[in-house]
Amino acid sequence: MSGHNKWSQIKRKKGIADAKRGALFTKLIREITVAAREGGGSPESNSRLRLAVETARAGSMPSENIERAIKRGTGELEGVHYEHVTYEGYGPGGVALIIDCLTDNTNRTVSDVRYTLTHFDSSLGAGGSVAWQFDRKGQIIIDASRHGEDAVFEVAIDAGADDVTTAHGEHIVTTDVPRFHAVREALERASIHVSSAELTRIPKVEVAVTGKEATKLMRLIDALEEIDDVQKVYSNADIDEALLASVG
Repeated sequence: MSGHNKWSQIKRKKGIADAKRGALFTKLIREITVAAREGGGSPESNSRLRLAVETARAGSMPSENIERAIKRGTGELEGVHYEHVTYEGYGPGGVALIIDCLTDNTNRTVSDVRYTLTHFDSSLGAGGSVAWQFDRKGQIIIDASRHGEDAVFEVAIDAGADDVTTAHGEHIVTTDVPRFHAVREALERASIHVSSAELTRIPKVEVAVTGKEATKLMRLIDALEEIDDVQKVYSNADIDEALLASVG
């Protein structure tokens, strides 16, 4: 599991500060709007929209905000047209970075991303320069204090999951993308509560990053994720857990 995934788990444990909740809602609303525009406004038949709505509800987004975002996507309400763009680059220690964005102005977004990377002695790369180092996967997070690993493992693997691991008080169920929703639904049918679920990018090989470079990398990722247009940042860094817990 990449250092950033471990770091995300630690930050999730610490909770989301109120000051960051508005920014999180902005990103979720964009994802809901685009998902509805591209696949229709019914979560039952649009798996991307279903995941976005479930994530928004888990983050305590009001139902009326979700409904408005869906209607903007389907054209029932006037809204901004967002498009998905992905940037690839290199961070401190030579780690690979993938930066997923939803934007209504690609010139602004690439400028903001490039400026932030440069500020942390990092750089943009050409398209395809690092994407090959990651696999697209589904990850389902379950509170280990509520459910035993054996029970989770049995249900998840029977439903087609790739693997189940435990770290930081959580069970992490990994699936391929086509089996993601089926595995999640199987867990829920078995009365196993899902804390969160997402489609993510998992590095094939991790790069060890330590000391000042690791600290700078984590601050870079935080700075990138503070950009409104940036939805998620992935890295192939392997960072010491004690350092992860002490930063941010």
